[in-house]
Amino acid sequence: MANWKWLADRLDDYNWRFVARVLIKATLLFIVLNVAYALMEPLPLIGQLTLHNTLLPGRERLPYGENPAAYNLSINSIETMFATHEIRQAKAPDEYRVILIGDSGTWGILLPPDETLAGQINAAAYTLVDGRRVRAYNLGHPILSLTKDLLLLDEAMNYQPDAIIWLTTLQSFNRSRQLDAPLVQQNAARVRALIAQVDLLLDADDTRLTESDFMGRTIIGQRRELADWLRLQFYGVMWAVTGIDQLYPEDYDLRANDFDEDMSWLNYDTPQALTSDDLAFDVINAGVERAGEVPLLLVNEPIFIADGENSDLRYNFWYPRWAYDAFRELFAQQASENNWRYVDVWDAIAAGEFTDSPVHLTADGMHTLAQRVGSALLELDN
Repeated sequence: MANWKWLADRLDDYNWRFVARVLIKATLLFIVLNVAYALMEPLPLIGQLTLHNTLLPGRERLPYGENPAAYNLSINSIETMFATHEIRQAKAPDEYRVILIGDSGTWGILLPPDETLAGQINAAAYTLVDGRRVRAYNLGHPILSLTKDLLLLDEAMNYQPDAIIWLTTLQSFNRSRQLDAPLVQQNAARVRALIAQVDLLLDADDTRLTESDFMGRTIIGQRRELADWLRLQFYGVMWAVTGIDQLYPEDYDLRANDFDEDMSWLNYDTPQALTSDDLAFDVINAGVERAGEVPLLLVNEPIFIADGENSDLRYNFWYPRWAYDAFRELFAQQASENNWRYVDVWDAIAAGEFTDSPVHLTADGMHTLAQRVGSALLELDN
């Protein structure tokens, strides 16, 4: 055995040198791949790659949620959001394509897709006088920010809309919170482009608009985004089988009907005379400008109107009467001065048809809203 010891020693030495060379090469390759990835910035392109609309059906609403049991997740890649949505499918020759932009009420919290505003408009099977069939697409997203809506509207213009319906509420108009939405913060380049193109009264250098450094653009830096993109594809399989894209609890906390003697609204502690400068009407104007020749209907969406304690001071948990009344007056004034198409249906839905939020509706409440919006929609083409 001693005669073979020299060979074993040489093999051990060879094995260590071999392992070291493999590790060094693998490390260098990993560094090269990360550098190349950062230089090419392929995430927007990767985001457009999806099983949806090919092997899987397109989703009926944009991805949103954090519970794996709902086969859905929140994602900040606008490319991925639209790639997985059914609007990515080719437009039919006889289709009158309507896109719905708005908040969680439009998205449809606690409602299955067929009971959302888009679902109920489609169920009504509207047809224009020229024979085109109305087909509504739900591009609502559960964050309250007009700038977030504008980002989605801007991308939606690439999908041949024939009309746009933008549902809004006062909470989305607060100027100081326009850049609070994660979707806005994580799409800083798009926001800055819009600020430059349509003259938004937003600060392009605001620190909330995050730009990735070189490390943030590598595979390591974007590992969360890549993992989310991959998870969404896997969730898509179960979603296609079950149709579940959010959880529907049997019990939930109803919107409040009784309030303290509180007159505050967000960063406004006391009643004051709101002006158009206090609210982000410039973002609305930018959306109208971005829509161009495509008719855009602005809708002041319904809110819950309380009748309990201190309801003489507040309409609901969100809105003191002084702020909301001023908002409605300013919105109507701005719509008239700028020739915006505008419908105010703030009190169109009975209080009993609101669920867990001042803007979330039951299926019956949404049916009433769909009738009002559908009627206004048909008038857009006249």
